[in-house]
Amino acid sequence: MLPVIYQFIFDTDGARLGLYVACAFIVAYAAWSGWRGAVGAVDPKTGQAAEATKDERRARAIKYALGGVGLSLVGMYYSLDSVPFLGIAGKHQGIPIHTYGVLVGGGFIAAATAASWLCGREWPGQLGKERQLQMLDLSFYIFIGAMVGSRVLFIIVNLKDYTAHPEKLFDLGGGLVFYGGLIGASVTAFWYAKSRGIEFLRLADVCMPMVSLGQALGRLGCFAAGCCWGDVAPLGTKLAVHFPGPGAKNVFGGLAGTPSLAFQDQAQDQRWVLESTGQLFHEAVPGAVKMSDWVAEHGHTFGVWPTQLFESAGQLLLFVGLLTLRRYRRFEGQIFGLWLVLYACLRTSVELFRGDAARGTLHSALEYFHLDAMARSVPLEAWYNMSIGQFISLCLFGLGATVLYRGLKDRQAQPKVDLNALAVG
Repeated sequence: MLPVIYQFIFDTDGARLGLYVACAFIVAYAAWSGWRGAVGAVDPKTGQAAEATKDERRARAIKYALGGVGLSLVGMYYSLDSVPFLGIAGKHQGIPIHTYGVLVGGGFIAAATAASWLCGREWPGQLGKERQLQMLDLSFYIFIGAMVGSRVLFIIVNLKDYTAHPEKLFDLGGGLVFYGGLIGASVTAFWYAKSRGIEFLRLADVCMPMVSLGQALGRLGCFAAGCCWGDVAPLGTKLAVHFPGPGAKNVFGGLAGTPSLAFQDQAQDQRWVLESTGQLFHEAVPGAVKMSDWVAEHGHTFGVWPTQLFESAGQLLLFVGLLTLRRYRRFEGQIFGLWLVLYACLRTSVELFRGDAARGTLHSALEYFHLDAMARSVPLEAWYNMSIGQFISLCLFGLGATVLYRGLKDRQAQPKVDLNALAVG
């Protein structure tokens, strides 16, 4: 586990100059990417895009450059005493290179690149080349939609905390939820496909295996950060892992300055743990230890199930399996529907081993609405305390099954062709 690879501190003139140069590069690269990837109007009948005019390229370059400016300003806000030109006081925290961010970002880039390449194979000829560029363009919108969706769902899941502390709504370092990102990205992709005459189900067949590729890397980031951690495992379990506390190191062996999220959560948990079995209790029982006291004494978490690695391995299998099944596809939407069904099963299974309460559960929802008696009947550690992720998984399973059923039904309804009648005698 490596929460932080390295933390850049900008205390000298040379370091600050380097930051300004990096920000200028980000803006310039964003503008160039916008100019290069611009496409013209799409013919709704053929789905082909005309070559972009200079005005269209310029407008897109400006839009991307503004995104780069916004990203740079956020970086300077966290890195410096004050943000140049704006006169806003900064946090002067430096820029930590989180392993989570590197792996999640790397997963997104890998997924977008692979999806663009696959679009060139999915659609023939010149149309395939246009779809490749459109997929790269769509990736930008998907990134925005996924970030917004994942943040909104995290706020909903932790609504009680945000109601008590509304200032946290503006905390840029707040948590994210994968399912929220998936929903936000899906809505964005549907809008983009409809506006440009792309068959959505066909596009989804291309993209969904790539989602698993990105998530296989992203869950490794979760493992490095110690988020989405598993429940306490019985003592002696070989698969159990311990997440570090304040002694977490960076890649150079120095103190990272950031304990794992799993340690932070367990350090505040007032429940009791029976180490031999991993059972959790709300009051002291013979042989049990208080979780917060134990982790404070040992400097790391209890041994917990590596749920992040479970899901990463499952996503990798989904990626390979569905990419292989593409050649046997019988209707548009088949890969999309299979992904929804299979991932719902994978996520529901992994959730059984999860131990982080931040993901939201039926128990926490009942508590939020002051239904205390009902909340007590659904203990936090009970297997039937359904999480938000499991509930969404049920919905996605139903959606995936519907897509598969309708696809098979439409295929069976197609008229059969007598090949013998077409034979030339």
